[in-house]
Amino acid sequence: MGLASYLARRFANRGQPLDDLVQVAALGLLKAVDRFDPGLGIEFSTYATTTIVGELKRHLRDKGWAVRAPRRMQELYLNLSQVIDILGQELGRSPTIAELAQEAGASEEDVLEALEAGQAYRFASLDAPKGDGDNGESLGERLGSEDTELARAEGRATLDPLLQQLPTKQRHVVELRFFEGLTQSEIARRLGISQMQVSRLLTRSVAQLRSLAKVPPSESG
Repeated sequence: MGLASYLARRFANRGQPLDDLVQVAALGLLKAVDRFDPGLGIEFSTYATTTIVGELKRHLRDKGWAVRAPRRMQELYLNLSQVIDILGQELGRSPTIAELAQEAGASEEDVLEALEAGQAYRFASLDAPKGDGDNGESLGERLGSEDTELARAEGRATLDPLLQQLPTKQRHVVELRFFEGLTQSEIARRLGISQMQVSRLLTRSVAQLRSLAKVPPSESG
């Protein structure tokens, strides 16, 4: 949850309440836990970050419309934004509705409807240039990179009370894998057990931590 909260704050100030973003990030975290395979040999934080950021971007895209438009209109409007730029450069003028419809492979009626719906779109694309003298730098490029050490510290602070409830051996394996970054083979050699045992311990531990995280503190003890 420390990592989820950290990533949610990176997407703050985009018209959505931080509490909502944290909830979306938490949902992404749960999806990452459900889908993560310890046998892949990658850091859980790396896998989780990709999943959580994807959920946050999807949420902002869907909530970026002041008046809810059909998904096909949203997608057509976003496509038209690129088509308008391309045709404008090729033609040296603003393209007509007919030209836009032909290039986008849509009817003129749909193009008009999409452009009208686009007036409700209130968020700038992360890939759109800022246009303020920053050499065309996009908003996405101006986002700060992930501070892995901060996320690690926050995550450890959040997980520590839950880790203490695991058996000693399981807790040790989790710490070696997710906090020290050792591979399953390295953990097996250090503890003198098989890699299969390490995999089973990790799977069991992740399941138990997930279960413990869903129980309110007042009920967990």
